[in-house]
Amino acid sequence: MSGRGAATGVRHLLRVDWSPRGEVDLEAWPFTVPAVAQLVREGGMDVAPGVTLLAGENGSGKSTLVEALAAVYPRSGARSNYAHLTGPDASEEDSPLRRHLVARTVPLAARAGFFLRAEVMHEFLATVDANPAESKAWGGAELRARSHGEAFLTVLRHRFDEVGVYFLDEPEAPLSFQSTLSLLLLLDMLRREGSQVVVATHSPMLAALPGATLIEVGEWGMRRVGYDELELARSWRDFMASPDRYLHYLLADA
Repeated sequence: MSGRGAATGVRHLLRVDWSPRGEVDLEAWPFTVPAVAQLVREGGMDVAPGVTLLAGENGSGKSTLVEALAAVYPRSGARSNYAHLTGPDASEEDSPLRRHLVARTVPLAARAGFFLRAEVMHEFLATVDANPAESKAWGGAELRARSHGEAFLTVLRHRFDEVGVYFLDEPEAPLSFQSTLSLLLLLDMLRREGSQVVVATHSPMLAALPGATLIEVGEWGMRRVGYDELELARSWRDFMASPDRYLHYLLADA
């Protein structure tokens, strides 16, 4: 796949380097996950310009990687000291991988950015709604008064409007077909304007974004693929081509 647009090659985050702090038990989770083990073995992970999509099954490590990258990139929400502009902070429930990574950035790398993590966004948006100082920064919207999908779209409208580095963990989870198309347009706009975006996804729609770097994550670790090589895309294509036949064999084995 080839990118398009004047700012396609812009990078802020060049790579994350494996830089262990003290003893690390490489026989413990998450270091036993093949994708994480590959990162350790190779001394880090390069981050491509534009949009990088990590696709794989549950438990493959894609969310662990995005979470760790988001934790180490020095985004600061340049607009305001009074509002949560960078997304949920790291928590003790996150993997320890982030403690052993160091971000390598270009000089004057953008400090804007956001970490959108589907599973904790409801709690995060509750803290935004509870603080009157947040209102202006979020367009005066009461986020929890909206549906889950509408709240996500509000986040996308208000927090993804500066050149920066953005991290999204399964952002398609609450979105309809049409809303996912809106997210695709946003990802393309961010790339063209000079942002970097790293996305963990199960969505064949997002994976089809022209110009994106596709990394398939699984028992082999990480490998760069084209869309037609992506197991996620092949599986959805087979199902949509003949759902009755697909389900016949599936349910016959149940």
